[in-house]
Amino acid sequence: MNMPALDFTGIDDRQVFLGRQPILNRKQKTVAYELLFRSENSLDVADVIDDLASTAAVIVNTLSQFGLEHVIGKHLAFINVSASLLMSETVELLPPHRIVLEVLEDVAITNIIIERCKSLKAMGFKLALDDFSYRNEYDPLLPLLDYIKIDLNVTPFEEMEPLLAKLRTRTSAIFVAEKVETEAQYKACELLAFDLFQGFYFAKPTILQGKKPQPQQLSIMRVMGMLLGDADLGELEKIFKDNPALSIGLLKLVNSVGVNGGRQPINSLRQAIVVLGQKQLLRWVQLLLYASPDGSIGSTLLQQVANRSRLMELIAKEVDNYTTNFSDQAFMVGMLSMADTVMNMPLPEVLKEIGLSDEVNNAILAHQGQLGDLLELSEAIEQGDFAMARDKIRALGLTPSQLTNIQLEAMQWTTELDAA
Repeated sequence: MNMPALDFTGIDDRQVFLGRQPILNRKQKTVAYELLFRSENSLDVADVIDDLASTAAVIVNTLSQFGLEHVIGKHLAFINVSASLLMSETVELLPPHRIVLEVLEDVAITNIIIERCKSLKAMGFKLALDDFSYRNEYDPLLPLLDYIKIDLNVTPFEEMEPLLAKLRTRTSAIFVAEKVETEAQYKACELLAFDLFQGFYFAKPTILQGKKPQPQQLSIMRVMGMLLGDADLGELEKIFKDNPALSIGLLKLVNSVGVNGGRQPINSLRQAIVVLGQKQLLRWVQLLLYASPDGSIGSTLLQQVANRSRLMELIAKEVDNYTTNFSDQAFMVGMLSMADTVMNMPLPEVLKEIGLSDEVNNAILAHQGQLGDLLELSEAIEQGDFAMARDKIRALGLTPSQLTNIQLEAMQWTTELDAA
């Protein structure tokens, strides 16, 4: 599915950072994103609540001007709302059936707030309560909630089971475990019958001693090595013919984002090489590392690494010493920076199999050089560490609004992959 091209020229002049974090279901599929907005001026102060009100116009402008579908695809968007933003008319400009209004834990639950929540529900908005810790004042709000988010850093595991049991007698809300950063935490939350999970546990490697690459992964790494050198077309075709799932996955990827302007569907590997050239083909082969064994390209991990890689590539094009080779390297650094997760092997061992330049290796393994700076910037954005992101873009000579434009372009590209 190809979406219309975006016009990135008119974004609001306010210097606001944008973050996007996936929310997964029990099948490990992305069902929503939490969108994070933070103004540059608020990064050095503790109070984010007033910042939400000051950036409300930017939230609406960003989502309406560039199209919500380009930011979140077919999924829901969770957006933090303070009391002032909840009560404002601004929030009503958002598309209600795509938005979950996430009421912050600092909001005092008054009769006025309850009535406002009822009104917003009647308009079609869904409601969530953030960082939930039980208080009696929440009782009138519980029947109105569609989601309750419980932060693992706030609520100890030993308190969760009685808390969830109590809540399930008072609300039909879906429970979201937040700040799930490890596989062990995910498993514990799964046993507690949480419905949704937010955090980057899915992107953390589980290193298995003596683990060897799967045959399909070995084939992909072999193709990558060939494309980095002088690949023989016949040898490449043979590898793909021997692995039908690779061929299916590759064709899905290259056709998903309108290769050649969408005018020429790619139907074979030979055609892909002719139309794309080896350099462009290499990027799609890298993505295949993260595809499912059957060639499916809809995994959350693939979406995460694709967005990181595209973001790094686009930022690389804005720096002073830009060259085509530098942006290609930036894409590769982003793509291979999570290869240990999909292969369950130490990253140095994975990279050794491919044969990369020292510059790329050092950027991935030690965050060295300008490529390493781009990787650190992308990771900071993913984690919502906007203070780190601000420092990094200043060093690169970019502004927050430039970064937001780049992020939106990267999100559109990744969303089109998800729709393939």
